[in-house]
Amino acid sequence: MATDAQQACFEAGIKFGSLYHQFAGTPVSPDSATSLERAMADAIENQPFCESVTVDIDEAALTDAADDHGYVELTGRFMEVGMRIEYEGVVVRTAMEMEGEYPLMRLVDVE
Repeated sequence: MATDAQQACFEAGIKFGSLYHQFAGTPVSPDSATSLERAMADAIENQPFCESVTVDIDEAALTDAADDHGYVELTGRFMEVGMRIEYEGVVVRTAMEMEGEYPLMRLVDVE
């Protein structure tokens, strides 16, 4: 049987998998980045035990990478994500940031 802390960490992993694989490949431009950030956070916050999500899409990087039509497909290199998960009194904080060429999803804190 998993401890509450282990279950809270598992829940965080589920939320990251859902966020990344649901939205990777979404067409995004600097003009649509803010609304996409909100949509991503709102969608993931609907899941059980998810207290808050922050998504920051790097609009300058989008501008640099945009094609002739003004957009790019969303990948981890364009965003930073933080989550706060609460399960049975355990609070887990997470982050997704680029590490080299890889969007690393990690635990920041387990209380």
